[in-house]
Amino acid sequence: MQYIYLHGFASSPNSAKARYIGDRFTESQKKLIIPDLNYGDFSELTISRQLEQVKNEFSPDAAPVTLIGSSLGGLTAAHLGQKYPQVQRLVLLAPAFGFLSHWLPQLGDEAIQQWQEEKYLMVDHYGEQRQLPLSYNFVTDAAKYKEDVLQRPIPTLILHGKEDEVIPIQASQEFARYRPWVELVELNSDHSLGNVMPEIWQALKLFCQIP
Repeated sequence: MQYIYLHGFASSPNSAKARYIGDRFTESQKKLIIPDLNYGDFSELTISRQLEQVKNEFSPDAAPVTLIGSSLGGLTAAHLGQKYPQVQRLVLLAPAFGFLSHWLPQLGDEAIQQWQEEKYLMVDHYGEQRQLPLSYNFVTDAAKYKEDVLQRPIPTLILHGKEDEVIPIQASQEFARYRPWVELVELNSDHSLGNVMPEIWQALKLFCQIP
């Protein structure tokens, strides 16, 4: 089994969650691949690019893959699971279902129009701890990825904070409702899930049958 962790939007392999889970895998003597989804060029980030980049991490011998994805990385993981039979398990941490519908209204119509006209928008990049420009192509590309196509019955564990201020827990509740292969665990946390990492690890360990 190959394990790959996908960090969130404007984050990095050095995020607190990635480091914590990476350390637990090391302690369990399991290898965890954590690609940098910024790919050296955050400005031209798209979900399509992430899908292609992560697919290239898959073992050429078709070894089964477990994807662990946080926020936008969770959304990316879900679409990879739909597309590639090699993906046999998903662990999604506050997955960004309905990402654009939650994010764009916060920006406001004026900012979105300006973004379209100027082609780039300055966004806070938490991994870099500075603002970086993001191409409007990110929006047009993300709009192509709808949750309703995610119908492959792949064993899926979702861990989502009840106080999530970025992606409301209702997004995961809605996703799990008509997909009996999805297990949703609701946690007393926000989008960062920072205060429940030991709980997340225990759930992940059990679900992935890591000794």
